[in-house]
Amino acid sequence: MFPLRSKDAEFPHLPRGFMITNLGHSPNSLPKVATLIDILRYRALQQPDITVYTFLENGERESDHLTYQQLDRKARAIAAQLQSFLAPGERALLLYPPGLEFTCAFFGCLYAGIVAVPGYPPRQNQSLSRLQAIVSDAQASVALTTQSLLANIEKRLAENPELGAVRWVATDNLNSNLASNWQEPTLCESNLAFLQYTSGSTGTPKGVMVSHGNLLYNEQMVKIAYQHTEKTIFVGWLPLFHDMGLIGNVLQPLYLGIPCFLMSPVAFIQMPFRWLQAISRYQATTSGGPNFAYDLCVRKITPEQLASLDLSSWDVAFNGAEPVRADTLERFAATFEPCGFRARAFYPCYGMAETTLFVSGGLKTAPPVVYSVEGAALEQNRVVATVGKQEDARTIVGCGQTWLDQKIAIVNPESLTLCSASQVGEIWVSGPNVTHGYWNRRSETEQTFNAYLADTGEGPFLRTGDLGFLQDGELFITGRLKDVIIIRGRNHYPQDIELTVEQSHPALRPGCGAAFAVEINDQERLVVVAEVERSYLHKLDVNKVVGDICQAVTHQHELQVYAVLLLKTGSIPKTSSGKIQRHACQTGFLKGSLNVVGDWSQDSQNKVKFLQLHTEVESLWQQLQTSKQSELSKETNFLAN
Repeated sequence: MFPLRSKDAEFPHLPRGFMITNLGHSPNSLPKVATLIDILRYRALQQPDITVYTFLENGERESDHLTYQQLDRKARAIAAQLQSFLAPGERALLLYPPGLEFTCAFFGCLYAGIVAVPGYPPRQNQSLSRLQAIVSDAQASVALTTQSLLANIEKRLAENPELGAVRWVATDNLNSNLASNWQEPTLCESNLAFLQYTSGSTGTPKGVMVSHGNLLYNEQMVKIAYQHTEKTIFVGWLPLFHDMGLIGNVLQPLYLGIPCFLMSPVAFIQMPFRWLQAISRYQATTSGGPNFAYDLCVRKITPEQLASLDLSSWDVAFNGAEPVRADTLERFAATFEPCGFRARAFYPCYGMAETTLFVSGGLKTAPPVVYSVEGAALEQNRVVATVGKQEDARTIVGCGQTWLDQKIAIVNPESLTLCSASQVGEIWVSGPNVTHGYWNRRSETEQTFNAYLADTGEGPFLRTGDLGFLQDGELFITGRLKDVIIIRGRNHYPQDIELTVEQSHPALRPGCGAAFAVEINDQERLVVVAEVERSYLHKLDVNKVVGDICQAVTHQHELQVYAVLLLKTGSIPKTSSGKIQRHACQTGFLKGSLNVVGDWSQDSQNKVKFLQLHTEVESLWQQLQTSKQSELSKETNFLAN
């Protein structure tokens, strides 16, 4: 894959592991390498004063820069500090605010042979339970952060024994002269680079073991699939502790030897215009995010702001949400076409932490593939193309094809045999980008990463847990195996129901709802939770919103809603990457722990009906008793007379 060779005696300045194959290549092209350390060391030697990362404060002002030489020196200083008290292979938690210090610390860990564990700093009043769980699972012995963030966290460490026992180191004030003390570790492709903790959209977060070989292979896949060159320019706002932000927006530019302009996710969320403004300003060619990012731009960017944009340079607008929505692509393209945006720039793709990042993507020169299938057939795991306009048609956007030596198979999750092209099945993946498993979870690793086809014995494959199908090599995602709602023997994909719900009433926030099933009296029943737009909180007509939701779901999906919970703005459980945590929503519903501003359920409705009926019966009973007493009184009076 990336074979190691000894250094040529004529090039003693090159790091261990380089394979010199083309002495006439440009500075941007790489010789064959074994680790990420080799790449940065090479860039620092060949392009020392070239700026690779620029951070935009508030998404607008250039506040920090890193050249390859500066990054290399800071990484060596941090590595030397870590090597003074840690052994190779130990784990280090990375907690950093938005900025370039995270990148320095990440490479500092790699330079020391330490396994990095990216995390996100908790908010002021946020529980530290998830952070504690990660530290405990990874058995991290040190946490790296900034001086200012450490000052805030230290106040809370006494209340959290797991975190208090960890050694905390601020890396932003280390003496750069420590770089001279760095000892290059002996590493190869199979060595772990970092643990990527899964976002936990369907279960407990697990540490995915990502090696240097995984990263280099996946970066090559992305380069080829996206057709990146030395002229590529990145703009990104995705969080760096997440695989898409780290591997896509940080490591791919380093791999290519090209510039990247970064801003914080908060800067983007507060003003989506900043993202497109940066693309326009720096004439970026590659940038992207999930569905909600494109939807947010359509809703929030004003006509005046739109008039100032030039998006003609943007030729890879990747969308990694699952699944990608056709109407999102259409609305964005129609809105920003006057700015020079081209619809063919959209690049739907698919991936996950267990495959390092990238699994599939389309052809850069081709528009996204859109496929219309019969909804009723899809509910039976069958793929039937629609003919003409059909009321139950489902439009699905293709997520491209496989690249290099990776293989994608669609497998029946019960029989473990290959599905035909007309069947929906579980997506299985094999290739050098598939990671080494889950940290310290042998049973789950065996179950997820070592699957074999029952009929041919082919394997091992990674079981993604996602459902989809292949048509002419194009991968279509239909949902998650664990999230599928099965009611009366029919499969319903929650994202389809969630889209229906969010479009049923303007008070509901787009991309902030969840649909799931609960068992009531031995029957699966549908529950919907949805966030309310902040502007509607004080004038919320719960009955109207609930009524519209139930009517829309019944009409579109022939399903009866059991319960609806309307949630406070910003309170629905999400992963660090912005995915809705349906499992957490289900748990919160059952425990009554969601932040509810209005609710309804059939049980409460039935209870009301029962109370009304009980009151009516009681009234009739009283009337009857009064009538009987009256009649008795008359009879008594008659006899007495």
